[in-house]
Amino acid sequence: MYDTIKEITNFIFVEHKPEKCDAIMILGGSHPELAEKAANFWNDGYAPIIFAAGGVSVKTGKFPGPKSKSDIYNKDYQTEAEFFEDVLILNNVDADAIIKEDKSGTTRENAMFTAKIANDKELRINKAILICKTFHARRSLMYYQLAFPNTKFLLSCIESYEINKNNWYKNEYGIRRVLGELARCGNQFTEDMIQIKDKF
Repeated sequence: MYDTIKEITNFIFVEHKPEKCDAIMILGGSHPELAEKAANFWNDGYAPIIFAAGGVSVKTGKFPGPKSKSDIYNKDYQTEAEFFEDVLILNNVDADAIIKEDKSGTTRENAMFTAKIANDKELRINKAILICKTFHARRSLMYYQLAFPNTKFLLSCIESYEINKNNWYKNEYGIRRVLGELARCGNQFTEDMIQIKDKF
């Protein structure tokens, strides 16, 4: 069983060493640490632009508010992208370096709608840093690779809900979240794989 746990861990928890890129992309969510990490990369000169993705929750139809640091990020945010924009600006990112995608409600839409904006702006993105939660890394990468087939993605993750590659299999919550992601990496991509199978 330990070999299986190791293989699941290596599949789900993807992370790369950052490199200079054409863009930084943030997955939708309500953790300010996602945008803070993007701001750090931008301030260190890793990329000139940041895509901030995310509309409202598909469950509630609204932005739920910051998961942490609500004393710092305390405006009445209407969307995840608007929230991320504020976090970025408060962390010294120039407003004109931020490209918001504020219509998506799912990971798939984060990727597809961001790709549409990039295409509409005729932006050539050969390499990008993709920022997401640790256990969300593989599914995020799969969707963004699907939306940006000619882009190399480098994953950079934040830990959320105290789930990481060293402990997920030691408690029920971690097991449910990670194995849930494993299942979604299969069932959410079946039709996509069927459509692109002839390209391989």
